[in-house]
Amino acid sequence: MTIGNSLRQTSIVWIAAAALLAASSAARAHGRAVNNPGLADILQDPQQGRDANQEEARLEQEQEKRDREQEARDRAQEKIDRLQELYDEGRENLDEDRYDRAAAKFQQLAEANGPQTDAALYWKAYAENKLGKRDTALATMADLKRRFPQSRWQKDASALEIEVKQSTGQAVKPADQSDEELKMLAIQGLMNSDSARAMPLLEKVLNGSASPKEKSKALFVLAQSGSPQAREILGKIARGQSNPELQRKAVEYLGLFGGAEARKTLAEVYASSGDASVKQAILRSYMIGGDHERLFAAAKSEKDESLRREAIRQLGLVHGTSELEQLYRTETSPEVRREILQAFFLAGDSGRLVQAAQSEKDPELRRAAIRNLGLIHSDDSGKALQEIYSKETDHAVKAEVLNSYFLQGNAKALVAIARSEKDPELKKTAVSKLSLMNSKEGTDYLMELLQK
Repeated sequence: MTIGNSLRQTSIVWIAAAALLAASSAARAHGRAVNNPGLADILQDPQQGRDANQEEARLEQEQEKRDREQEARDRAQEKIDRLQELYDEGRENLDEDRYDRAAAKFQQLAEANGPQTDAALYWKAYAENKLGKRDTALATMADLKRRFPQSRWQKDASALEIEVKQSTGQAVKPADQSDEELKMLAIQGLMNSDSARAMPLLEKVLNGSASPKEKSKALFVLAQSGSPQAREILGKIARGQSNPELQRKAVEYLGLFGGAEARKTLAEVYASSGDASVKQAILRSYMIGGDHERLFAAAKSEKDESLRREAIRQLGLVHGTSELEQLYRTETSPEVRREILQAFFLAGDSGRLVQAAQSEKDPELRRAAIRNLGLIHSDDSGKALQEIYSKETDHAVKAEVLNSYFLQGNAKALVAIARSEKDPELKKTAVSKLSLMNSKEGTDYLMELLQK
């Protein structure tokens, strides 16, 4: 047989198979109509049919509306992510003394008119000053002051403006940054021997126009000291007496080094702050400090759903499984319950995921529990999936188990199902998963299929 004839023959086989599948579907639909009086009545009664069509159309419209709303939320989040990526790239360029690239990134960010525009203008002016473009830097700072008179970057901009105006006009070279680093090393040494003299110097760095890297180092030195005076300075910055970037850094260091008193300060900041990004940073600091109690309180009572979800995730990371179980029992929102299931995975708690996978009434949540089981690579999760698959009658749930086996890399289980499964669609799904896995057991089975 020629290649052309072979291809035609293969095409005929596929066309015939498609026709058989279509005929089988039509026969099954007819059989359901005959065996289901309700469906037969609809087919015979035009008015009932129209009512059913209208209801179906209404449901489709509602689903389309939900889909559009979700797409709008996704687009908004994508824009936020793009702007944050620009900001992070600009900051990275500053740390690496690539001021021309940093200025370009912050120019892009400023033109986007997003929530970080005032920060972008400050760092753009900072980079321009480092490049020796003093007039441009002053113009950028004037733009910042005009457009954002209430910005928390105003204090930093004023300090930078004084530095620019006092400069000699000579271009500052990137190599000059070593002076800042030497100063910080000297301050750190002084902190170890005479912290009372070092504190004002650190505050001067934090309130001046030092680079972001040097300010972060100054905060780190303060946080490491653990003294009441250092904690007081960090607390002031965490309460918002500086720019938002330093505030979040102070929150992070309070959680990392501060102990019980620092976490008390963080709780006060959390209660008084209206900035979601600061509150999110505090929740992460609670996680670093292992503060189950405050994370649990936020997960229960926080009105902002995104912050509730963040608290739940952090509870998972600190292995707060008893708190998560309490939340799961009382929570009514499917979205939040799904987040709790994800947190059980983060905590490595396969037992509670197994319970949800076996007994949860909501099919979407059952599937979410099964997916998370697939992400836990253990004998217990593998056995649980096997038991669920053997007892399950819901096609979608069984397909989710197959996907979980794939996530586990469990080729042995997929081969066993592919050999024994009577449902052709599920068998096909198992085989397709095996075809994507680099597994000897799976490859051997695929070769066996091809040789039949």
